[in-house]
Amino acid sequence: MTYDPGNIFARILRKEIPARTIYEDDFALAFHDIAPQAPIHVLVIPKGPYVSIADFGATASPDEITGFWRAVSKIAEEQGLTREGFRLISNSGPNSGQEVPHFHVHLFGGAALGPLLTQKTS
Repeated sequence: MTYDPGNIFARILRKEIPARTIYEDDFALAFHDIAPQAPIHVLVIPKGPYVSIADFGATASPDEITGFWRAVSKIAEEQGLTREGFRLISNSGPNSGQEVPHFHVHLFGGAALGPLLTQKTS
């Protein structure tokens, strides 16, 4: 995948598309997913143009990496998820089902989430 500056998350970052934002700092933006899969389902995206977690880890600055992951931790705390637990998922590439070519993590919580994967593949 190559980075597409017209992707929906880039447009949300530019404020061209509204989002139900719950957190923003110099490194990250977090907002509620429009089709939640858990009682709490938040998307956290870095402010830079990174396609995937692999791209982010390989090319983001140390400050961006640290700032992003600290934001994720702060959001989990602010959403009341750290005591009972939460799940963090990042899809990367076509085999994972990544739909938007902008690195993002899904933060799930607010209930028991069950098994990570429900189907085995051969």
